[in-house]
Amino acid sequence: MTSTKKIEENTGQTPAGKKAYHHGDLRAALIEATRQLVEEKGPDSFSVSEACRRAGVSTAAPYKHFKDKTEMLSAAVLEGMVRLRGNMQAALEGIPEGSPERVTAIGMEYVAFALNEPGIFRLKFGGFTDRIADPRLEEGGQQSFGILLSEVAKCMGESEVTEDVRKRSFLMWSFVHGLSFILRDHGLADKGKEFELHSLLEDVSERMLR
Repeated sequence: MTSTKKIEENTGQTPAGKKAYHHGDLRAALIEATRQLVEEKGPDSFSVSEACRRAGVSTAAPYKHFKDKTEMLSAAVLEGMVRLRGNMQAALEGIPEGSPERVTAIGMEYVAFALNEPGIFRLKFGGFTDRIADPRLEEGGQQSFGILLSEVAKCMGESEVTEDVRKRSFLMWSFVHGLSFILRDHGLADKGKEFELHSLLEDVSERMLR
């Protein structure tokens, strides 16, 4: 009997019930399926076979683009980081340069990402990235942090990133990062429920930039 893989290789057709993807679309479909499963079931319950079913492709399909499960998860994280940076940049539109409100807006988007995409957030910061050697993950994190560094420097009237700019940015980033984890834990979040998020971050931004 001719195998499913052989049919795909010889005819370019997929078996009944499977979707036909162009080369780039297949990779995107698998990454999206990975993201959905990570959000629904968590990183620890993710499986390649289930992602294939979700994308409507054979179990051999992922290996045209990814070496293994880890690379699929890594790709989902990388795309999540791209979304985060895009959201940060979009949030700055219409806010005057050099305004602390721009720093607040960046913080708001960071927290929103953690709450809207908790699976990807956990995947990025829950230890997974320590187990893979993908320099793009570190580079992506630095690019996100770089957006904050640039805005803090402008707020402080600096033409470049000085040691003080980096220190204040790190303090702000650490606060927002920790807050994101707290807000994902409903028991801990209740302790600060009397605070309105934007006002809280606005206050922190102004204090850090003072």
